[in-house]
Amino acid sequence: MKRSLSVLFLLLSSALLLLTACEFSASTANIKSATLAKDPDGKQAATTFETNEPFYLIVDLANAPDSTTVKAIWYAVDVGSVAPPNTLIDQNSIQTGSGIVTFDLTPSGQWAPGTYKVELYLNDELNQTLNITVNGEIIQAAPEPTAEPAATEAPAVANAPQNAATSLDDVRAATIRIRAQGTFLDPSYGEMTNARGQGSGFIIDPSGIAVTNNHVVTGSAFLQVYVEGEDRPRNAKILGVSECSDLAVIDIEGDGFPVLPWRDEPVNVGLDVYAAGFPFFANEEFTLTRGVVSKARADGETNWASIDHVLEVDATVNPGNSGGPLVDMNGRVVGVNYAGNDQTSQYFSIARSEALPVIEQLRAGQDVNSLGINGEAVTDGSSIFGIWVSSVKSGSPADKAGIKPGDLLVKLEGLVLATDGTMADYCDILRSHNMTDTMAIEVWRFSDGTILTGRVNGERLEVVGTLN
Repeated sequence: MKRSLSVLFLLLSSALLLLTACEFSASTANIKSATLAKDPDGKQAATTFETNEPFYLIVDLANAPDSTTVKAIWYAVDVGSVAPPNTLIDQNSIQTGSGIVTFDLTPSGQWAPGTYKVELYLNDELNQTLNITVNGEIIQAAPEPTAEPAATEAPAVANAPQNAATSLDDVRAATIRIRAQGTFLDPSYGEMTNARGQGSGFIIDPSGIAVTNNHVVTGSAFLQVYVEGEDRPRNAKILGVSECSDLAVIDIEGDGFPVLPWRDEPVNVGLDVYAAGFPFFANEEFTLTRGVVSKARADGETNWASIDHVLEVDATVNPGNSGGPLVDMNGRVVGVNYAGNDQTSQYFSIARSEALPVIEQLRAGQDVNSLGINGEAVTDGSSIFGIWVSSVKSGSPADKAGIKPGDLLVKLEGLVLATDGTMADYCDILRSHNMTDTMAIEVWRFSDGTILTGRVNGERLEVVGTLN
């Protein structure tokens, strides 16, 4: 078992280092490539065309059952007075399996000069958007005399407080720096007493209600929150956590805070976004990175959370940005930042549609799909599978069952966990139960080499064997 322990520690060390640099992989149909071309074979790839040229969209589909649906919808984005902006031209849907799918997007007449786009859907979910330019002078209607235009304002946000952000300049005031202090058990460094971690968050209510990640706060002894313009930190308490959604809601001491409203409009590929927060430990300087939404429904299965889908963006999300807001140009929240991969320049944010229903329950004081652990799925691919527990929330079902930091939760309701290296099975079980239900657990405790069984919301863990 010593060899297995060494392998486990190595795995956990690598996993912890990559906590904010996780790759996502899809297990279903995926689009390997989508190419615009002047010929149906894709030999003349192009994104700029002449008015009399045909063009095609060639899609390479992989891992696709025969019932897979691929759909292309194309629009005239800006063709001057020929048509209103974003006019729908046509659409086509094809049901097929793996292989090459070709869409003929050639119009019956000539193209009007201007810009166009093609939205590509896989099984009715937007996969990507391709932009097209048609050369030539854009036809514009003669301007008519108009009255002096009124000053433009950011779109109104329904039910937003008076001190809600309306621009990027307002984002800093409502973004917070969080320092969590507690005792954690790291597989490489052992027990870390009075260890400090740093993350970000953002205020959503003037009374001090703020959002961050579960992995930023769960298991901490206390939180210190730094608010813009203040030298001394404020205390905060945790209202609710969700380890499967990697979300937490905290209540900051005081009131009258500026807030960030949520964006109500759809979030499409190509939307300009900005990641706000305080990256890197002990950094006191607010940062804002810019990018676009590159994928609207990326796979959200990781080794520390299980989310149906997340936003993939190219706005850099560094360690320490966890829990901070992803906002649009008007300062409205698009998502909650939680992961990144510097090697591939892919960064991820929990979309508003996924986050908001959970957040509403958390701010009411209700934990969601959570036993009260700060955990991470680990496996060596052959004999070690489970959820490594780095810390436990006091008074939680996990705490009452006797789960301790450093334990490996290997079974829940008789099912071996983390066989695929993700939290998916663990979270599927929690989502199938109320958090007050009795659930059987099996734990490996490496501190004394014992195997324990018991029940969450039932009998506490008892030793039933040893690790040989």
